[in-house]
Amino acid sequence: MTIFDLVKAQEIVAYWDTIKQDREPYLLSELFPADKKLGLDLSYIKGSSGLPCVLKISAFDVKAIPRGRIGFEKLYAEMPFFKESLYIDEKLRQDLNMVLETGNAAYKEVVLNRVFADTVQLLEAASASRERMRAMALTTGALTLTSNGQAYDYNYQMPDGHKLTNSDFNDADYDMCEYINECCDLIEDDTGVRPTRALVSRAQWTIMKKNTVVAKNIYVLTNGVGTINDNSLRDYLFDQTGVEFVVYSKRYKDENQVIKRFMPDDLIVLFPAGTLGKTWFGTTPEESDLMTGSAANVAITDTGVAVTTMKHEDPVNVETKVTQICLPSFEMADHVALIDVST
Repeated sequence: MTIFDLVKAQEIVAYWDTIKQDREPYLLSELFPADKKLGLDLSYIKGSSGLPCVLKISAFDVKAIPRGRIGFEKLYAEMPFFKESLYIDEKLRQDLNMVLETGNAAYKEVVLNRVFADTVQLLEAASASRERMRAMALTTGALTLTSNGQAYDYNYQMPDGHKLTNSDFNDADYDMCEYINECCDLIEDDTGVRPTRALVSRAQWTIMKKNTVVAKNIYVLTNGVGTINDNSLRDYLFDQTGVEFVVYSKRYKDENQVIKRFMPDDLIVLFPAGTLGKTWFGTTPEESDLMTGSAANVAITDTGVAVTTMKHEDPVNVETKVTQICLPSFEMADHVALIDVST
């Protein structure tokens, strides 16, 4: 047995699939569930915004009147390719050599867990990359990726009329429920579907808890007992608007190690029930070309993420590579309202 036998893609994937069961999934993965297709190209039909138009009346025994497919467009994009790798460092390699010499099963498990934990960083990074793309799409209606000399720009054709600005929203005495209802009316008038959910950052939610109009109404409705806290504000907003607010405060590090939030401050996103699109995976070169050969070990996780382990003989080492071809679609872009409440 060698280090090439100990560190294999299949064991790494099994390790990842086990530990991620105890981790809370990213919020937007539920709004953009994973799916897979062949190749690099992503195309999807973006539905029209607007209410259904009734059928035209016709006489008997005449040809049907053709209806044009107005308001539908097919969007095309080439999905970006993500790839990074890790090598076993000198210290871990020596530890693995000691495992091979001693045959100690407990020691072997400890050392391999350290190796696998390092690789999990790449799988976590792949997951964060997907969430960042979903967040960009949902909060801006577009997607911009620039890294390692590569640049991608995608426009999901979100209507400009659904990108709103209200600099008064965060005033303490502003009736925010009335405005939220107006925004929901706008989306319902344009699409026939009413938003029932909203996403805000923790900072924005904290500002909303300071709203005196809401505080007074809660005080009256509860006969002087209730005050504004997370639960009372959430319940009150739902009662007044029919919109369930969710606070999203998760963060990530970008390519320059700068900490950022998936959900920007000073923004409210309104959207309807159900899924908003899909997180599409393409077929990586590792999956299409290496799975059936002997040059490397390849295993697939998270629908379309390829984990590849390759042996190098000079210097003796094992390289672990994580790759994905991925891009979210956004079929429901017309049904989302973005409210910029910055002052």
